[in-house]
Amino acid sequence: MKASAVWLLGVVLVPCMALAQAPAANLNTITSVQVNGGTVTISGSKKANFTTFTMTDPPRLVIDIAEAVFNGVPEETQVGNGTVTGIRTASYGSDDSAIARVLIGFEREVETDIQATDSQLVVKVVGGAGQAVAQAAPTPPAAQPATDGSAAEAAARAESERQAQEKAAAEAAARAESERQAQEKAAAEATARAQQDADAERQRQKEAEARAVAQREEEQRSAQAAADDRKRQEAEAQASAKAAADERKRQEEEARASAQAAADERRATAQAAADEKKRAKEDALAAAKTAAEDKRAAAQAAKEEAAEARRQREEEARAERERRQQERVAMAAQPRERREVSSGGSSEVSSRRKTMTLVGFQQQGGVSRVFIRTNEPVRYSVSETGNAVVLELENSRIDLSNNTRPLDTSYFNSPVTRVDADAEGRNVRVTVQLRQQAPVQARQDGNVISLDFQRTAR
Repeated sequence: MKASAVWLLGVVLVPCMALAQAPAANLNTITSVQVNGGTVTISGSKKANFTTFTMTDPPRLVIDIAEAVFNGVPEETQVGNGTVTGIRTASYGSDDSAIARVLIGFEREVETDIQATDSQLVVKVVGGAGQAVAQAAPTPPAAQPATDGSAAEAAARAESERQAQEKAAAEAAARAESERQAQEKAAAEATARAQQDADAERQRQKEAEARAVAQREEEQRSAQAAADDRKRQEAEAQASAKAAADERKRQEEEARASAQAAADERRATAQAAADEKKRAKEDALAAAKTAAEDKRAAAQAAKEEAAEARRQREEEARAERERRQQERVAMAAQPRERREVSSGGSSEVSSRRKTMTLVGFQQQGGVSRVFIRTNEPVRYSVSETGNAVVLELENSRIDLSNNTRPLDTSYFNSPVTRVDADAEGRNVRVTVQLRQQAPVQARQDGNVISLDFQRTAR
C-alpha cells in the first residue's frame, strides 16, 4: 500500500512540480510541514486561506493554500508512523494566484479535524472513524482466492479511482489554462505598458531635442548680446576715462584755489580765535563775580528759609501744646464726670524712670485694643472722663517725638476714634477718644499695657 500511495501522490502532483518555490513578500510563505503522530502542522508567515478534498485507495488528504509559496520545505517526506505514510508538496501559479499544495497520505481511511491559527494550519486525525473502517474491512488471507464479489468491488474501486484521477487531472488542466490565460493577459498588459512607455520616451526625447535647439538659439542670442554689450561697455569706458581726466584736472585747479582760500581762512580764524579768547576771559571773570554774588544771595535766602521753617515748627508745636492744655483744662472743668477705672503695676516696680517706646492699635475678636509698650513694668492708672479714657503712666517719659503723634482710628469699626500721648511733668498721659462710652478692661503683661474696648455693631 505504501508503494501505491507514493505512486498516486506523484500522479496528482507531477503537473505542478515545474513551478518555482521562491517566496514573495506579499504571499503566505510556508516554512515547514511537521508530523507528530497523527497531527500534521503546516507553519507559514500568515493565516492560511485554504481548500481541501480527499482521495481514496490509498487514503489521502489534499490541502490547497491560496496565495502561498514554499520556502525550504522538501518536496517529499517519508513518514510511515502507522498513521501517516508520507508528505508531498508542490506549487503552481505565480504572484497573487500562487497556490501551495500539501498532500498527506494515510495508512487507512481517517477523519481529520483542521484548525487554522494566525500562522499555522493544524491537521489532526480523529482515530474513531479510521479504526471503524479498518475493523469493517479486514484483510483476507493471502492464500484465499478472490471471489466474484471481491473482484467486482476491486473493479468498482478502480473505476472510482480512475474517475477521481480524471477529475483531478481536469481540474489541474483547468487551473493551468486559467494560469496561462492570466499570464497571457499579464503579458499583453505588460506589452501595452511597454509600448506606452516607449511612446512616452519618444515624446520626451522629441521635447528634449526641441528644448536643446531652443537652448542653442538662446545661447547664440545671448552671445551676440554679450558681444554688443562689451562693445558698448568699451565705448562707455573710453568716454568715462576722458571725462575722468577732465574732472581730475578741474579738481586739481579747484584744490589749489581751495588751498589758498583755506590758508586765508586759517589766518582770519586764528585772529578771530585770539579775539574770542580775550573776550571769553573777560566774560569768565565777570561770570565768576556774578556767581559769587548769586551764591551769597542764595545762602542768605536758604538761611532765611530755614529760620522761617523753624519758626513755623515752633508755632505748630506751641499750638499743639495749647490745644492739649485746653483739653486738659476742659477735662479738669468737669471733675464730677471723671471716674477712676483701675490702677495697676506691681509693687516690685523699680524707682527708675520708665520710657514709653510705642503706642499702637489692634482690632481683635470682639474688642478694639490700644496697647502701650514701655522699657520695663510701670505703675499706671486708668480713668474715664466723658467719652474719653485716660491712662496715666507714673514716673515715665516719651523717648521719641514720633510717639506723640495722634493715632486716627475713626475709619475702623471700633468705639476708639483717636489716641493721643504726651508728657505731663514726670508722668505720661495717653488719652483714648471714644465715639460713645464703652466698657474698658486694662491689664499689664510684662512691659505691655493693654486697654480692651468692647466692640458693638454700627
